[in-house]
Amino acid sequence: MLKPEDIQTRHRDLNWLSFNERVLQEAQDPSTPLYERLKFLAIFSMNLDEYFRVRVSQLRQMKRVKKSIRKKLALKPSKTVKEILEIVKEQQNRFGKVYTQEIIPELEKKGIFLVHGKDYDEKQKEFARKYFHKIKECVKPVLVEYENGGDLFLKNNALYLMVTFENEDNFGIVNVPVEECNRFIHFTTKTEDHKITFLDDIIKANMADIFSDHKIEGIFEIKLSRDAELYIDDDLDGILAEKIYESLKQRTDGQPTRLLYDSDMPKDDQRILRKTLNLGKIDMMPGGKYHNFSDFFSFPDPTKNSELHFEPLPSIKHKVLETSKDYFEEISKKDLSVHFPYMPFDYVERFLQQAAEDKDVKEIKISIYRVAEESVVTTALLSALEKGKKVTVFIEAKARFDEKNNIDWGRKFEEHGAEVIYSFPKIKVHSKILLVTREENDSIKNYAYIGTGNFNSKTSKIYCDHAIFTAHEKITAELARVFQVLEGELIIPRTKHLLISPFTTRKTFSDMINREIENARLGKSSGITAKMNSLEDKEIIELLYKASEAGVKIRLLVRGFTCLIPGVKGMSENIYITSIVDRFLEHGRIYVFENDGKEEIFFGSADWMTRNLDRRIEVIAPIYDKDIAKEFKEILNLQLNDNVKARIHDAEESNQFVQRKDDEPAIRSQYAIYNYLKKIHS
Repeated sequence: MLKPEDIQTRHRDLNWLSFNERVLQEAQDPSTPLYERLKFLAIFSMNLDEYFRVRVSQLRQMKRVKKSIRKKLALKPSKTVKEILEIVKEQQNRFGKVYTQEIIPELEKKGIFLVHGKDYDEKQKEFARKYFHKIKECVKPVLVEYENGGDLFLKNNALYLMVTFENEDNFGIVNVPVEECNRFIHFTTKTEDHKITFLDDIIKANMADIFSDHKIEGIFEIKLSRDAELYIDDDLDGILAEKIYESLKQRTDGQPTRLLYDSDMPKDDQRILRKTLNLGKIDMMPGGKYHNFSDFFSFPDPTKNSELHFEPLPSIKHKVLETSKDYFEEISKKDLSVHFPYMPFDYVERFLQQAAEDKDVKEIKISIYRVAEESVVTTALLSALEKGKKVTVFIEAKARFDEKNNIDWGRKFEEHGAEVIYSFPKIKVHSKILLVTREENDSIKNYAYIGTGNFNSKTSKIYCDHAIFTAHEKITAELARVFQVLEGELIIPRTKHLLISPFTTRKTFSDMINREIENARLGKSSGITAKMNSLEDKEIIELLYKASEAGVKIRLLVRGFTCLIPGVKGMSENIYITSIVDRFLEHGRIYVFENDGKEEIFFGSADWMTRNLDRRIEVIAPIYDKDIAKEFKEILNLQLNDNVKARIHDAEESNQFVQRKDDEPAIRSQYAIYNYLKKIHS
């Protein structure tokens, strides 16, 4: 029997860095097309920016907690931040080597040259001068005195150049106006080679014009990341959405969490900058000469060379939905599943469009976590309102980084007559659900869509998600009760089929794990297979350890971080975990329980994280349709057997790739899933 002192877990924030390491591995992989390697560097950089703005910021907030309380709760934020910075520094060194020693030389072989300011020839200097004068109004230089620099404010994640002068007690700060101008500028030269430069370098090349009365000593790029959380009184007074809207300025003005600076900056200048911005030494992080590598998402390919990009994967046409003129008729006959990005998001949009146009549809209810800025989904909902249908939209106003857009859309829906419900205090609504009520044969019938991903056509092309259309009476009736909870009509939904957080999900999952434990002890068949984004909940982890100890074979796919330590003798030796990072972002959640041969399979929006089980409204649905259950299992099995892009979560978090045996075929699961779906829908 496991004793409490034997139970080990990982720190989520340290383990998250292992996930970003896997992204960096994709950038390092020479078999990945060149421009896709650049994109993986951009993803790595973007991930790290958000990590510092959210997770590292939260650790620093913990430092404000009384030392006695921190000790009691075993919180060591300073120690953790120090470990984080050491790991990030090592990762960024490798990032720099991949970029400078591998990707840049490969680009040059393809006739694409990234020219730095120090290497401009006379024609390029002239081009830079003319270009600078076109954008000069967007460049806002500031002189900062050493003694009175406290008022200097740097925007979150914006690029700036620190300019030092000879024998002066001040320095200059110059913005790099990426939002107003392109980050990458293509030189207009009549050569076969393509010469591209950074906007940063064009500004540097003209710095003598900006500070004509000063003798420039050095120019160094800097970027400040700020706390991304909104610290709001989460009470019931006033409209929470309005409070969020008003609080968004906190994000741009938030506490600094990291200053990234050119590592060539002299120590005296580092000290001056740190004091000016009122930062601690721990806030300073050396980097390369260029920051914000997320801009490489838009790095131009003037060659239009298809070999530099992933081969296009044409969308798979669903054998029923593609040609159907009446989705309601088809869904009445049988549950239908869709899988993104392998299939087009059009099917969800068409369903909503049909619901908006259908004279028998009386009501549409939808829960939206991240609203697309302008989409067929929003247009269809507005169209339904114009046709007199009742539309209820739950909008999660606390979806991080989408707060403003979500609230703006909520107001627009309200203006057109929708009933709009915003966030609840202290809880987020993360479920991806849609309910359409239709009058048929003098009675009311419900149609539902339950998914693992957002109602967003743009992200559906990048994220791997699963969804089911269903008219199952009991499932749709229970989903209607979920919407009643969102509308404030029910406090606790009565459900026997759906798992609803924060009401029944934890208990149901715990009961199912305990059932597998009991079956294993009785010599019955047992097993747990699950796919999720992250695994962090302590109670679930302890139950999984107990299941492993009882002999339950546990096979997990965890894309991101996991606090569970697999493969430890006497604790987790029956738990094996892999992670897949590839062309698309794995985002679906699937849970399978052996149940002594009477297998049960679920899917939905919740990970095994405390927030998903206790602090969010989530929907996890059983899969009753035998064909769809078989389909989900096949997709899951292909991922479990991935031996090309799967890495092993082990006790050391070494991120070793799964090794393929000599007699085994190569299985790259995302491509295998594409081929499988293409075959069954042909």
